[in-house]
Amino acid sequence: MADTQQVDEGAGAKAERKAERKAARLAKEIDAFAGAHGGAEGQVAYIGQRGARIVLVGEDGVWGDLVAPTYDIAEKAVQQAGIIVHEAFDGEFAGKVKTGPYEWTRMAGIQVGGKRTV
Repeated sequence: MADTQQVDEGAGAKAERKAERKAARLAKEIDAFAGAHGGAEGQVAYIGQRGARIVLVGEDGVWGDLVAPTYDIAEKAVQQAGIIVHEAFDGEFAGKVKTGPYEWTRMAGIQVGGKRTV
């Protein structure tokens, strides 16, 4: 008679599978952004209890961001997407961002007391 053992998946295994699925979905979104903008580079920043922010800058200067529930998931997502990841959002990397009228109006409205665009 063969011994059989029921494998009881605990909460840890379920959480790990959920994290892997989330990282894969984020990587797919990063790939889509990179495809639409001629490639992309990114930076991952911890934003507290909300998780981590993945800032993406396309080769055409367009930027966007995604929020991951944890820093580890964000790191897995950018790794799966295969993009260049910068330690900080400064210098040459930040210089690639192109801002348009919306950003300038929005920034001026908040900083100088101008009309809000929201």
